[in-house]
Parts: sequence; C-alpha cells; structure tokens
Amino acid sequence: MIDVRRAASMFSIAISASCLAVPAFAADVPGSNALGPLFEPVTSPTKAPDADGFLQRWLLLEPIVKPNRSNAGFTPSYVRQALTTQYFPGQLTIVPRDGKTVAAAQPLRWHALDSSLFDVKLFNFAQALQKPTYGVIFWAVTVVNSPREMNGVRLAVGSNSASMWWVNGKEAAGLFGDRRMVMDDVVSQPLTLHKGKNIIRGAVINGPGLSDFCVRFVGPDGQPVRDLSIDLR
Repeated sequence: MIDVRRAASMFSIAISASCLAVPAFAADVPGSNALGPLFEPVTSPTKAPDADGFLQRWLLLEPIVKPNRSNAGFTPSYVRQALTTQYFPGQLTIVPRDGKTVAAAQPLRWHALDSSLFDVKLFNFAQALQKPTYGVIFWAVTVVNSPREMNGVRLAVGSNSASMWWVNGKEAAGLFGDRRMVMDDVVSQPLTLHKGKNIIRGAVINGPGLSDFCVRFVGPDGQPVRDLSIDLR
C-alpha cells in the first residue's frame, strides 16, 4: 500500500488537474457539500489517521495573497522570511476554531475539514471557495492526541510547493525550492509527542501551479504511527 501511494504522490499534479475538469463546488444545489468531493466538513468528535498514518483532518485558513511569479525563488532564506512574517495575530500560537475569522490584510476564515485523500488539496480548497489559487500562502493546523509519550518519532512531510512545519511550537521541517508533492519528501529530526495534545502547524507557499501537502508521523523503525486521534481542540 505504501509503495502504491508513493507512486501515486509523484503524479499529484496530474490527479489535481483532473479534478479541475469537474466543477469544484455546487453551492447552488441544496444540501450539497461546497468543498466535495475532496473534502468533507468535520462531523465526528475525533478521527484516526488513515491506514498509512496520514493526518486527514485539518483546520485550513483561506489563502493569504503573497504574489510570486515563479517558484524558483523559494530559497530557504526567502521561504523562512515569508512564512515567519506575521500576517495575523497568534499566527504561531493559536489553535483556531471552525468558522472563526482572523484579521489579516482582509478577513480570512478557518475551515475544519476532513480530506478524502491522503494528501490535502489546497488548490482545490481555495478554488471551491472562489479564493485566490496562485501566489498564496496557506496555513494549516491540527491537534493530534497521543495515548502515551512517544520518543524518537519523526514528522514526514511532502508539499507543493515550499512549506514549513512546527510541532508543539518548535520548527520541525522545512521544504524549500520549486517542488512537487511527494510523500515523506522531508523527514524531521527525532522528536517527542507528548501524552495527550500535540499541535501541528504548517504553512505552504506557492506561486503558479497547484498546491497540496501530506503529513504523517513515523516511528524509530520508519513505520507509520497509527494509534493517534485528531480532534482539532
């Protein structure tokens, strides 16, 4: 299964492009899911990672406009500066709530969503909401509950394009340059998941092209960590 997903992730752009051929939302249809079929609103109290450990439940902020004509300039220094600039209060500290807005250059809303795929299709998220899809920064937050303290685990991330990721307030991973989303593209140094709540926060920056990411934890043996729960609180 892992090998299949690794191969599939190499074709993320092709998969996303095929989704664009179908209307991304059907807001004019009563009772329709405006973000389907790639997302569903959160309706259950908790959600487990998928069979391969990927985290599919996230709070996603509507995109922040950050014009970039090309992704070629996403050097570590540029990305770090762009993603640590404060765009809204509490950017690196708050645990947002579904439907809440932040005071950025313009009001932006948080959305609590379950991804139907192992990767989170940010381009389609923005498109469905009729928000900017190019030259943007996406913020994502999730809360992972661990049944015990876990030492030596690693955060494994793939993103299109560049991104930065924090676990419990500490930088864990950075992905720089113009890149496609590949599962486990960058793996953090060993870290500790606390018993109980752990906050994972990420920011993805992209110029032209599609945007998405995938995140999971792997253990010291390299196998996915599955005995976690996500509740966004």
